[in-house]
Amino acid sequence: MNKEKLQSLLMRYVRKRTGDRPEYYEELRNLLMRYSHLGVDYSKNGALLIGKAPHIASLAWLNTMYPCASEKEVSDLEKQLKRTIPDVYKQFLTECSNGLSFMVSRLDLYGIRTSNADRSDFSLRFPYGIQNVEVDGRPENATDNMFFFGSYGYDRSKLYLDRTDNKVYYCARYDATPLKSWDSFSEMLRSEIERMYGLFDDNGHEIDKSVPTIPVVPSK
Repeated sequence: MNKEKLQSLLMRYVRKRTGDRPEYYEELRNLLMRYSHLGVDYSKNGALLIGKAPHIASLAWLNTMYPCASEKEVSDLEKQLKRTIPDVYKQFLTECSNGLSFMVSRLDLYGIRTSNADRSDFSLRFPYGIQNVEVDGRPENATDNMFFFGSYGYDRSKLYLDRTDNKVYYCARYDATPLKSWDSFSEMLRSEIERMYGLFDDNGHEIDKSVPTIPVVPSK
């Protein structure tokens, strides 16, 4: 696919807005397009599919971005959750991507899953719903200041934003005790994507399947 075609595909994903949009959004899109040489397409409902992965499954794609959520969808979800979504993540959902699937769900950022989603139609692509990790999968020792938004496919360990300091923390699946932290949401995205890319070759195959794809936890 030539450069002009790639740019056209990306521009369909840039929501036209006035005012400031974080610079890392463009950086993120460019990072996710690293496997564009393996193919780029759109699902029937507008999800951006990057890098065909037939070694995983016939319909698998390495990276998936979802059409941005609307302000109303975010507001409705907050009512369901009975808590607000942190501003940095709310902006990500409405201006960048309504969730994210990275390297065939080695890392998932959760989004707003509409109630009319047809799960039997594989031409449609939807993110995991935030309710799955923020409500149903919330560790028992989680506190009110923790907003869970992501998980790793390796062992379903989690990511959460702390409302008190706006940092991102990594924790085990059933224990909210922080194991690693990043100073911001954007820093986490950049560093985790680059780290995980280092575990895969140019065709999207894991270089060493014995190496866990979860974050490296600093030794105590």
